[in-house]
Amino acid sequence: MNDESASPSAATATAAGPLVPTTAGASAPAPPLAGAPVLPLAGAPAPPPASLAPMQLPRASATRPARHILFVAWRDLANPRAGGSEILVDRLAEGMIARGDEVTLLCGGPVGERSYQVIRNGGSYTQFLRAPLKYHRVLSDCDLVVEVCNGMPFFAPLWARRPMICLVNHVHTELWEVRFPPALAAFGRYTESVLMPRAHRNNLFLTVSSSTAAALTDIGVRQDQIRQVCNGVEPPQPLTPRSPEPMFLALGRLEDYKRIDLLLRLWERVRHVVGGQLVIAGDGPERARIEALAGPGVVVTGRVSEEEKHRLLCSAWMLLHPAMIEGWGIVITEAAIRGTPGIGFDVPGLRDSVVDGETGVLVRSEGQFASAWASLALDHRTREALGRAARERALRLHWSAAVEGFANVADEAIARAGAPRGT
Repeated sequence: MNDESASPSAATATAAGPLVPTTAGASAPAPPLAGAPVLPLAGAPAPPPASLAPMQLPRASATRPARHILFVAWRDLANPRAGGSEILVDRLAEGMIARGDEVTLLCGGPVGERSYQVIRNGGSYTQFLRAPLKYHRVLSDCDLVVEVCNGMPFFAPLWARRPMICLVNHVHTELWEVRFPPALAAFGRYTESVLMPRAHRNNLFLTVSSSTAAALTDIGVRQDQIRQVCNGVEPPQPLTPRSPEPMFLALGRLEDYKRIDLLLRLWERVRHVVGGQLVIAGDGPERARIEALAGPGVVVTGRVSEEEKHRLLCSAWMLLHPAMIEGWGIVITEAAIRGTPGIGFDVPGLRDSVVDGETGVLVRSEGQFASAWASLALDHRTREALGRAARERALRLHWSAAVEGFANVADEAIARAGAPRGT
């Protein structure tokens, strides 16, 4: 249920070296990111800035033999509905392959060619029943299982007796009521908030933001089970020119919880002040409704190529992201590394990807959103300062650090389990 900007150009990075458990109730924005050896605790002083050079990943050796890592996930990156979770899994899998490990992804729906093995396992919902069968037939010799929980869990601890990590991008909370009828929403919320923590009570949880770490503690996951990495982005192609005329961008999957309809309502309030154009780039189940609601000055492009996405992110005066919840909000960082600040609501995930007043603006109401939008459009100096700070922060994140952090958690999970192979 996690649909962010479905692009392989952004994903999660973490500091190199061992990770530490997150602090209880850590819901404040993350401190400025740097390549420190551990993830800083909430409220701790920021570590010194990191070198911007990517780190070299150690390969498997005589002291750290190659392992077989199995990701059990809802989708592959080739799925039209792929988002931030799929980007994360792909980049971690690629990184672990580069280290000399073997990686398999077991998922439903359409799949693509990868450097690692991808096994299609039925459709969006039948895969939950088929996963245990496929595991016992061909995958039970793996060394580590990573269950990717995007709302509905696979309950892998019930059928796989291997060292395990539960990877959670965000806890869905209000999204169940938004996306499903009341009975199904109640079942989904109970499954995610009660049954999933119980099933993984002896395993580590890996997440991508302080907001999600806090949400996990709220549903009963112990603080000492949680490990955290920070979302990041790869450096883009050379930057293209900023639009000389006001251009505002919303980019990503057109889903109900992204609330692009709200953005269109606000556009009617601000367009007379700021002028210019609102571009909505992306596809999804809400596209037809968004096109029907679009008024003067609105362009709905549909899905765009990586090249066009790069041009739009560089051209935009700001990125507008009115989502009600995120795991992180990858598109925010994609815009940031191009010097484009973002405006969003003060909600889980965006509190981590946006440093309010420094790299963008977070608001608490529709009125504040419209006001911030108009103010930044008219204040070129502040807008450019936010963009510079956003780019500086985004440039500190590297994929090699994400893989290094994940490898540390994998080592810890295997050491904690101490189970023999093939069980």
